[in-house]
Amino acid sequence: MLIVAERINSSRKSIEKAVESYDADVIQHEARVQVEAGADYIDVNAGTFVGEELKRLTWVIEVVQEAIDLPLCIDSPDPAVIKAVLPLVNRPPIVNSITVEPARLDGILPLVVAHGTKVIGLCQSEDTLAESAEDKLRLAGQLVERTAQAGVPLDDLYIDPLLYPLATNPQSALATMDAIERIMKEFPGVHTICGLTNVSYALPKRKLINRTFLVAAIARGLDAVILDPTDNALFGALKAALAVAAKDEYCIDYIAAFREGRLD
Repeated sequence: MLIVAERINSSRKSIEKAVESYDADVIQHEARVQVEAGADYIDVNAGTFVGEELKRLTWVIEVVQEAIDLPLCIDSPDPAVIKAVLPLVNRPPIVNSITVEPARLDGILPLVVAHGTKVIGLCQSEDTLAESAEDKLRLAGQLVERTAQAGVPLDDLYIDPLLYPLATNPQSALATMDAIERIMKEFPGVHTICGLTNVSYALPKRKLINRTFLVAAIARGLDAVILDPTDNALFGALKAALAVAAKDEYCIDYIAAFREGRLD
């Protein structure tokens, strides 16, 4: 299970304040604790700084890379921003993200190819919200086709079926899990990923919903996730789900997490 750590995102008030004031200590602390918590990639996002995203994201990338050696997930919908920051990264990143919308696809996909990065593909088009499993699968197929035509290996594509809040779309979790299972069967070798916290937006006890969905989605084939790895209860649920789903041979990772005190 590939873990993309989500905490360095300017949509969080503490991160927005730190980026605004160029407080490197806060950003570097967030990077280090996520590495220690088991992240594989560190997501970096400065999208709330409209008109200044490139400047702010460039600074975030620089200070994060001073503190850690983990690869980054470059999180921006703007092809110009992606193009400008890709030469700054020390290790091959994940680009987050492309869609099947022409401007986004044509603007970002050539950069993915040129830099040999992994990429997250959202099941989103100009005229489809992809709420049903069928729409998610159809758009996933288009992403697989277009990335393959461009020369992106299937193993470098992470399809995000798009998980909507249960508070506004009660069927979203089921549709997303159905799509995950069908995508993984239809396109062997591709990966699926989701932004976990979307599912619980506007609900009480959000972390309980997040954990429950993650366990169920792993059972359906999800093999990457964007989450907060410092949440021990969530991390424990992930490790237990991988063990139960026979994705952790002899429960080696589960036992290691127990010995580290990570199974709340």
